[in-house]
This record gives sequence, structure tokens and C-alpha cells, in this order.
Amino acid sequence: MIDLNSLNPAQKEAVIDDSPYLRIIAGAGSGKTRVLTMRVAYLIEEEGVFPTQILAITFTNKAANEMKKRIETMLGDDGIGTHISTIHSLCVRILREDIELMGYPRNFTIVDAGDQQSIIKEAYKALDVDKHDISYASALSYISNNKTFKVTPEEALNRANFDFFEETRAKIYAHYAKRLKELQALDFDDLILYTVNLFGYFPEVKEKWARRFRYVLVDEFQDIDHLQYELIKALSSYHHHLYVVGDPDQTIYTWRGADVGIIMDFERDFKGAKTIILNQNYRSTSNILAAANSVIKNNQNRVKKELFAKSEDGEKVHHFTFTNEEEEAHFIARKVLELHSKHIPYEEIAVLYRSNYLSRNVEKALMDLRIPYIIYGGLRFYERAEIKDILCYFRMLVSGDDLALERIINVPRRGIGNKTIEQLKKEAQEQNLSMYELLKEKRFSKMSPKLDSFVAMIEKWKNLLGKEDLLDLGKRIYRESGYEAMLTENRENEREENIMALLDDLNEYESDDGDGLDAYLQNVSLYTDREDNKLTSAVNLMTVHAAKGLEFEVVLITGMSDGVFPSERSLEDGRRGLEEERRLAYVAYTRAKRQLYLLENTGYNFISQTSKQVSRFVKEIDEEYLVDHTSSLIPKTKKDDSFSKVREYKIDEKIKNKSDLKKGDKVVHDSFGQGIIIKIEGPIAQIAFAHPYGIKKILASHPSIKKL
Repeated sequence: MIDLNSLNPAQKEAVIDDSPYLRIIAGAGSGKTRVLTMRVAYLIEEEGVFPTQILAITFTNKAANEMKKRIETMLGDDGIGTHISTIHSLCVRILREDIELMGYPRNFTIVDAGDQQSIIKEAYKALDVDKHDISYASALSYISNNKTFKVTPEEALNRANFDFFEETRAKIYAHYAKRLKELQALDFDDLILYTVNLFGYFPEVKEKWARRFRYVLVDEFQDIDHLQYELIKALSSYHHHLYVVGDPDQTIYTWRGADVGIIMDFERDFKGAKTIILNQNYRSTSNILAAANSVIKNNQNRVKKELFAKSEDGEKVHHFTFTNEEEEAHFIARKVLELHSKHIPYEEIAVLYRSNYLSRNVEKALMDLRIPYIIYGGLRFYERAEIKDILCYFRMLVSGDDLALERIINVPRRGIGNKTIEQLKKEAQEQNLSMYELLKEKRFSKMSPKLDSFVAMIEKWKNLLGKEDLLDLGKRIYRESGYEAMLTENRENEREENIMALLDDLNEYESDDGDGLDAYLQNVSLYTDREDNKLTSAVNLMTVHAAKGLEFEVVLITGMSDGVFPSERSLEDGRRGLEEERRLAYVAYTRAKRQLYLLENTGYNFISQTSKQVSRFVKEIDEEYLVDHTSSLIPKTKKDDSFSKVREYKIDEKIKNKSDLKKGDKVVHDSFGQGIIIKIEGPIAQIAFAHPYGIKKILASHPSIKKL
């Protein structure tokens, strides 16, 4: 039995309206799953529709199972037979019945991620492609994008237009597609592509399936791509009943094919379509929602709506500015401890960031204070492959150990084969030398110009230790090793960002000692030798994309600077890129139920190579919903909606020269405790703090520092 009285007026209308084409614009936390489920139950119980005539498409198996359970609870056995599934599961059902018309057997194989990588490895071997030139993930993403837009391997090769890199990717795609055909197998993208093609080649099959489903309902409609849309339109082409639920303000996956124009143009594509807006939020407080509304309203390409809260006003949004990333991270760690002491479970606290590289300082700060955390949907910073690679290059200068050499001797590819490396390992063991010692002393039986060049490169860098700043040396290694060129050519933007963050990490740690690199590597090992121990309660660290669909009592968003969030690359994409970033900010803000913290710092941005300035997504929040805790050292700027001029925070010269600190003075810092000044360079003091903080570079006149 369904209880319509439990719904608010907009929800009730969305459940019972009998328009053939319905677009439900469901704001964040507005109860869309409940509405969609009750719509299915209403069709069965009140409209007398047979369950088998209803198709509900969700985008995760979890969502499908949740909907099935809810319908079972409401209707019992009367709800049995309703087809609720992901779009991929639906396509499997269709293809198992009719794929023979396409020349495939009904028992075709569906390859998983592991199978895909095995086939890609075969292609690389056949085409003599090295995984360090084009990563497996990059190749699979390229193949997936082509399939989404129905681009065949032949068309991809023609589009390469004699570009060697593009031609190589197209050849990998062709080999991959040929191998799948030989195996009579389909990958996940093929499931949709082949179903769409099946309907296109055989109209009678399309009609059969369209007749079968009298009502088609689609969840998360803002995230569908054009191929999925083509399939949905085909399935609703006979009975003309299509019900879609989504929120244009939460379209954040355009990089993988989603198009906000699909949900925006729904009324144009389906004449007579009706739109119902769900804007009562059951998740967040009024102040959080008002802040999110004041930001998203700056987007032009959206359906206008104002979320309002079911709950109380709550706290205003908190904005903090710090002098550097470390202070920002340590504030987060201390705030987490404070919240936990007030009985907020760790798992109800989330730290969100725009890009994965931003987790580095936060992870270190949490580990310093022994706070358990998990990286949701990703790897910890120091566990990422590119970070391990560069650290192994650093290790070659300090220890030259065999493990480091094996990892990077052919990364990027230098034409040094596995057989050569195995022989090198064997001879080193026989002569009781390290592999690098064997090479350096030219005692390896298969010495070659390639190996000589590798040794010369390492020795050159070793000779620069203590003579060149660690940051400059790190940049040199990244560039001269060929690693930078490899990532650039492969368009591995996220991995490049991670390397920049590592170099920033190296710069922060740098001291005057000649063995600074050795000390840095030892320090890193302390952060990598800690286990999760299958944590049952831990703080959640994740990108905003990974946070979609989740909610937490408290959300802290780090890196709220222009060029970081919004990202530098998105700003290069004009209004389209900026509006997607603004939708991403809207998603981030509306993950918070009770408290929202927006954090940024005025340090140097190693990604954009510029000084940082506060994000426009902070500036766009109406002042009545924001508490600005920014230090008095950082003057506030008036709100500028045009954002046509780049703003830079400059420390007032009078303030800059106020400090009377000198080398040898003992000080106390609000975050790092007691320390001693070891160097003064202009307005910057180098201060040695006790473990685990070490040496920090801080503005000597900053109010967080007091002389003892």
C-alpha cells in the first residue's frame, strides 16, 4: 500500500501526473529515489499496469536493488515482475534474446576489466607499444569514448590524420576490436552499442522491445550520453510513455560523454512534455542550501530552481584562508579531532577535493595526529604509480638499490629489455654487487650505449646533490629522465598534477643540509609504512566526483582557489568548462548535512605556476550565509561578478616589516607548537619544529607565531 499523504505537493504531483512525457527536475536531497519508486508502485496499484510492462533504468546495481526492495515493501507479491536494472543489464537481456541477428551467439562472452587489460597487453606486444608511452587506462578510455560516439576503428584511424600518437591509439583500438570479435565477446560499451545497432538494423526487433515496455522510467537522467539516449528513445517509441528524473545542476560527467543538453532539451525533443521541479531538500540545513543556490544561480544553462530546506537554518558556511597548504591540512586534522570529540563519528566526516593530488598534505596531517582515514575510490598519494616511480629515481641518487633500479631503468622506455634486466640481476648476485654498482663499474657482460647513458644520467644528478636546490634537482630529474615528456605525450593530466604535488612536497621539506634528499626519503617512508587494518570508522577522503550521491554530517572542501577549483583546464574551456566546474561545486556543497567548511591558502600553485587567489565559488556565496575567518593579513576584495581581472593577495609592506624575529629565537606556532628559528630570508622565517612537523617556511610577521 502506498501512502501519498507522506509526500510533499511537488512529490505527489510527480507520482500521479498522467502526462505521457514527464521530466522531473530533482534537486539534491529532494527524495528523488522515493518519488521514482512510488511512481512505479502507483502505476501498478492505482493505474492497473502489469509489473512486466514497466521498465525502470538506474545507473548502479545498488540503486536497482534498493528500488526493488522498496517496491517489495510497498506492494509485496503484487510488485513481482517489474524490470528494474542498470542500462547494461537491460542490454544483456536484449542481446541474449536477439544478438544472433548480428552474427553473435546468444552465449556471447562479456569481458571484465581484467580481460580488457589482457587484450590490450596483446595489442601492445603485437604493435610494439610500451605501456609507459600510452598507459593501459588511457588506451581503454580512448576506445570507450570512440564507442560512445559510434566511431569505428577505421574511422578513428582516418581521423588520426597522420598524427603518430593518434595513429597508434587507433591501431590499438583496431586490434582490440578484432580480438573481441574473434572471441565472440563484448565489453560494457559494446553492450549498449550493439543493442542500438541491433535496433537500427532490425526495426522489427526494436518494435518488439518497445511494445513490451509500456512505461519507461530513467533515473540520473542528467548523466546519460548520446548513445544511451538513443536507446532510451527507441524503447519508448511505441507506447510513448517516458518518465525521466535528474538534475541539470548535477551534470558533472561530461568528460565521459554525459551531455547536460539532453535533459535541458527534453521538452523540445518530446512535444507536450511536462516538467515538475522537486526543490524541497531533506538533507542539508537552510544556510548550506542558500550558499549552494547563490553559487549555482550564476550558471546560464540550467533549469531555474531554488532549493529550500526541511530542516533548521543551522550554522553558516565557514571560510578559512591559510598561508600555505600545510597549515590548511593541519587545520583539517585538528578540526576532525574536535568534531570527533563532540561525538561525530569519523565516517560522518568527509574531506573533498577537486583533484587527487590535493590529498597529499591532508593525508600527512591526518597520519601525524593518528586519525584513521580511507581514500574513497582511489589510491593514497604515495601509493600512486607515478609517485613511486619518481621516488625511485630519487632513491637512485641516495642508495641506488636494486628495487629502485628495476622499477625505473626502463621507465620511460629506453629499449632495455626484460632479458637484459634478468641477466643483470643474475650477474650482480654472482659478484655480490648491487645491479647499479655492476653497471657503474662496467662489469656487466652485456653493457650497451643505452646502459651507459642511464648510468651517466644518474651520476650527473648525484653530482648535483648539495649543489642544486632539491626542488630544482627534482624538476631536472622529472624532465631529463623523459618522464615529463612521457606524461605530456600521453596526455596524463592527473598524473602530471600528482608529480607537481610531489615536487611541492619536496620543496616544503627542503633544508640546508647536503643530505636533504636522503632525509626526505626517510620521512616519506614513515608515511608509507602505515596500514588501514580494515578500518571500520575512518574519515572519508575523496574527489568531488567520487562524492556524487553521498552525504555526510560535516564536509570540509580543501583547495578552494581559482586554478584549483575551478581547475585551470576548465577555465581554458570558456563558459562551458566554468559552468561544469560550478555544478561540481554545487554537488560538493550539497553533500553536507550540518556543517560545511571551505578552505584555501595563499601559497604558490605548482600546477598553474602562479600565486593562489580565493575561488570564485567562495566569492559567489551571498555574505549572509558565510562566515569569513580569513586572517587580517589577507585583505578582503569586493565581490566582482565579472571576474575579468585576476586578483592577487599582497601583504601590506608595513605588516611585512613589522617582525623583529631573528635567527636563534624560540617561538610558538598555533598549529606546530614550539620551534626555533634557523634562518631568516626577507619576510620568511625557516623554523625547526619538533616531530612530526620538521622545518617550515612561514611569514615571520604572521599572527600565528609568537616569540617566547
